Amino acid sequence: ILPLVSVNQILLLLLVLTVCAILYNKVHQVPLALKNETVDLESPEEMEEEIPVVICAAAGRMGAAVAAISSIYSNTEANVLFYIVGLKTTIPHIRKWIENSKLKEIKFKVVEFNPMVLKGKIRQDASRPELLQPLNFVRFYLPLLIQKHEKVIYLDDDVIVQGDIQELYDTKLAPGHAAAFSDDCDLPSTHEMIRSVGMQNTYMGFLDYRKQAIRDLGISPSTCSFNPGVIVANMTEWKHQRITKQLEKWMQRNVEENLYSSTLGGGVATSPMLIVFHGKHSSINPMWHIRHLGWSPDARYSEQFLQEAKLLHWNGRYKPWDYPSVHTDLWENWFIPDPSGKFKLTRPDS
Repeated sequence: ILPLVSVNQILLLLLVLTVCAILYNKVHQVPLALKNETVDLESPEEMEEEIPVVICAAAGRMGAAVAAISSIYSNTEANVLFYIVGLKTTIPHIRKWIENSKLKEIKFKVVEFNPMVLKGKIRQDASRPELLQPLNFVRFYLPLLIQKHEKVIYLDDDVIVQGDIQELYDTKLAPGHAAAFSDDCDLPSTHEMIRSVGMQNTYMGFLDYRKQAIRDLGISPSTCSFNPGVIVANMTEWKHQRITKQLEKWMQRNVEENLYSSTLGGGVATSPMLIVFHGKHSSINPMWHIRHLGWSPDARYSEQFLQEAKLLHWNGRYKPWDYPSVHTDLWENWFIPDPSGKFKLTRPDS
């Protein structure tokens, strides 16, 4: 039998331990609501989602890709990963340009595009040969170039971004949609520009409705077109719907039947996308794709409108690195000279 004093000491020790436990819980206890929030918090890596942006670097216009990348990088805090797509002969030049300029801080991967995938799929057209360049078709093959991302932004090289690219990336795609574009009828401010330069903004301007295969699509020629120079794409849906195969099918049919040509509004890269994505695409905020800046060397938007724009696109013949062109000052804000001196701006005094 334990002595009485020992029992009392044990009881006292247990009491002290119980009190200590209660006090510890009161001091260190986390409210239940806060506990739940803590469980839901993401790790730093998950919070900073990677935003993949695909831009092509074509021979003779690499300064365009550099200006586009510079504008995106300078206007966001987001974790952007640039996929810079080029041909084997041009890749060393663009890599050197980036690594020897202030863009050396960006996260990027250089991806080689093999033009052999286009063999037999492009109808030769002498009226605008620049539209037949292989890199114009990179957007058709996004899942082959970008492996690990669910959502991807594709941008033409003749753009500058004035907003935070995170906003564009956050574009909501409806269930079942593989891509989002800007409709050509969506912004009243651009209608006057379109009329002044005679630009088409309906399917009639891109497809040859004299051809039975086009009429069989059942798409009204007055249907509003869209511009695939800015795309937010869902890679899972793209692969599931075999979008690349569908686009290739229409490319091959055009080779055989001449269903569209570069003499029409948007050349040979836009038309297959208009067919494949008709009625099956989501919309991008119109201010995230102000276009037609390259359609005339004279027609201009108001300065206030351009300052409010999130993305400017010089689609058309008159590019801001050449002369003549409009609103070149806005583009030159983001241009970084070529360290090798190969790429030079064309200006009236040069």
